[in-house]
Amino acid sequence: MAMAKTQKTKPATEAPASGRVRGQGAQTVYERLRQSILELELEPGSPLDESSLSEQFEMSRTPIREALVRLSGEGLVTTLPNRNTVVSTIDFVRLPLYFEATALMYRVTTRSAAVHHRPEHLLAIRGFEGAYSEAVARRDALGMIRANRDFHMAIAEAGGNVYFTNLFVRLLDEGRRILRLYYSSFDDKLPRQYVDEHGAMVAAIEAGNADLADSAGCRTCRPDRAANPELYRPRYRSQHHAHGSPLMARIAIAGAGIIGAAIATG
Repeated sequence: MAMAKTQKTKPATEAPASGRVRGQGAQTVYERLRQSILELELEPGSPLDESSLSEQFEMSRTPIREALVRLSGEGLVTTLPNRNTVVSTIDFVRLPLYFEATALMYRVTTRSAAVHHRPEHLLAIRGFEGAYSEAVARRDALGMIRANRDFHMAIAEAGGNVYFTNLFVRLLDEGRRILRLYYSSFDDKLPRQYVDEHGAMVAAIEAGNADLADSAGCRTCRPDRAANPELYRPRYRSQHHAHGSPLMARIAIAGAGIIGAAIATG
C-alpha cells in the first residue's frame, strides 16, 4: 500500500528568537501534532518529515525534532529503522489488554471520587457531563471525545490520587483514536445509553456510594450487549464516511467490530 502523504496541521508562527522562551517552539509543535494525531487528522502510518514540518511550522528542525521525541515517548509516533518517523499504527490485537486496563481505571477512579470528592469537584464533573450530552445530541464526534476525556479526568482528580490520574490520562488520550473509529461505526449517532451511563456515575459519586460508583464505572467500559444487542451494534455503512479517507474507512470497517467486541468482553 502506498505511503500516505504528510498531512498539514495549522502552522504556528515562531516568535523571534530574542523574545521566545526556550522550548516554546517545541511545545507548540508538540501540541499541534499531538492534537492532529489523537483526532486522526494525521492518519496512522502518515510520514512526519522533519524538513516538511520545519517549513510548515516556520521553525528550525531542532524544535521539530524535540517535539517528535516527546511524541515517541507517548507512543504516538514511531521511528523506523531507516530513521524516518511515522504516526504510530493502532494495534487492534492488543485492544483487549487496553480495555482491561481502562475498565480497571474507570472503576478505581469513580470509586475513589465517591469517597474523596468535594463540592467543587462535582461542579466540574457535571459541567463535562453536560458538555458530553450536548456533543452527542449534535453528533459532534470530536466534541464527544474531548468531553468524555475531560469528564473522566475530572472524576480521577476528584479521587485525589495523582498516580491514578497520571496513568488514566495516558490511557484516555491513547483511547481518543480508538473512540473516533468506534463513533464512526455509528455514523456519529450514539445511543442515549452512553449519556445515561455518565449520569449513573455522577449520581453514585454525589451519593458517596463507593460500591455503586464501582459498578457504574464498570458498566461504562462493558456495556451489556447481551441484554441490548441492537443498541450497541455498530451501524457503519459508507466506506468513505470516515474522515473522507478510503484508508480510514478500511481501518474503521476492520476495527469497529474488534473494538465493539473488546468493549463487550474486556
